[in-house]
Amino acid sequence: MFWSYVQLDDGTQFAHSETGEYGTVHVAVERPVDFGFDHAECFLSAVKWFNVEGFTADNLNFLTEFVRSNAPFIFELAERQKAGPAVSALAL
Repeated sequence: MFWSYVQLDDGTQFAHSETGEYGTVHVAVERPVDFGFDHAECFLSAVKWFNVEGFTADNLNFLTEFVRSNAPFIFELAERQKAGPAVSALAL
């Protein structure tokens, strides 16, 4: 399951999974375009993109910087999701 993290002004949406068994977090990015979406996925902590469709190398460089600079927040939110709704509600 994925949870929304942030949406940029151009409609690009970032979502994340809960923390996985080995401490990784799955991040998915979508950007609306005519008749669909551009899409890319990576795992934190290593940001290596896969399932990339529609994003250019420059776009991926921006996404990499954005994900890396937001990684502490994404990891925190992913841990809250893993802990369950009661802990997540208390942490707000």
